[in-house]
Amino acid sequence: MFYFGWYSLIPIPGVLLALYAQFKLRSVYNRYQNVPQSRGMTGAQVARAILDRADLHDVAIEPVPGELTDHYDPRERVLRLSESNFQVSSLSAIGVAAHEAGHALQHKEKYAPLEARMAVVGVTNFATNGGLILFMIGMFIHSGLLLQLGIWLYSAMVVFQLITLPVEYDASARAKRVLADLGFVNREEGEAIRQVLGAAALTYVAALATAALELLRMILLSGAMRDRDERA
Repeated sequence: MFYFGWYSLIPIPGVLLALYAQFKLRSVYNRYQNVPQSRGMTGAQVARAILDRADLHDVAIEPVPGELTDHYDPRERVLRLSESNFQVSSLSAIGVAAHEAGHALQHKEKYAPLEARMAVVGVTNFATNGGLILFMIGMFIHSGLLLQLGIWLYSAMVVFQLITLPVEYDASARAKRVLADLGFVNREEGEAIRQVLGAAALTYVAALATAALELLRMILLSGAMRDRDERA
């Protein structure tokens, strides 16, 4: 019960922010997914134009199942767009496609935050899950060593989320700039895409807040248990 005391309330603001961010993203994305782009270009066509403009002819563009499953894979040098964004001409589709193309531009330029994220992404999931497991075991057997190891491992998730923020915001900035430079959007369309990308960016802020608050809970719990053990 010690673990589920008032400390359980600490992550709630992050969880609420995450729920709001997902709701806002879905709402804005769905709204502009029904608004066609004035030139009738699909997400795949826009992404291809951006990549070719940067001489990234070797970066493939592939459809991937699901919705909002869009991503750029820097290891395979493939830009994957969810099927709706790949073949649909809408403001949401071209905004998302341009954003993912922005990651390819970052990769070409060796953008430092992207390089850092690529370096740690392989160990992040292991460190996060391992950190939580070690921390819980440390709580049950009152092992200060395991508690500290769990905290340090989980910190990798917070670092990863912190690195992710500039990567995503920069990709969105590149997307808005290149869409305007290529003349693919007018002023009203540019504002709509700004809203879509802004809503998407909020999900990364929420992820960082959630991870940071969970880390704070772990640190406070560790200190409280240490103090209680010292008094015992």
